Amino acid sequence: QVQLVESGGGLVQAGDSLRLSCAASGLTFSSYAMGWFRQAPGKEREFVTGITKNGGMTYYADSVKGRFTISRDNAKNTVYLQMNSLKPEDTAVYYCAGDLSSRSIATMGRGPMAYWGKGTLVTVSS
Repeated sequence: QVQLVESGGGLVQAGDSLRLSCAASGLTFSSYAMGWFRQAPGKEREFVTGITKNGGMTYYADSVKGRFTISRDNAKNTVYLQMNSLKPEDTAVYYCAGDLSSRSIATMGRGPMAYWGKGTLVTVSS
């Protein structure tokens, strides 16, 4: 049974940092490109960032470029999202997802992902 479990969310103030983790089990983690998505209240889900299977390449949405960093540890079956300089508009439920296809990570937001976590809530107060 495949599981992706996010953790690390919480309530922070604008300008603070948070580090999200997504622990994967039940799959060959190194075979999957991984992505982080988010969904704010009343808004559509947004693709935030993606990372290739070996971590060699990353992609960021313009809204988070320069503030967020995605990384992965294939030995620990975990992908991370370091979020700095958080803004109130970053408030959302953050989901990690795995992609087994061969598409570019820049297009992760345009097609189905193989597996999804249940999300972790990040709230940024002003």
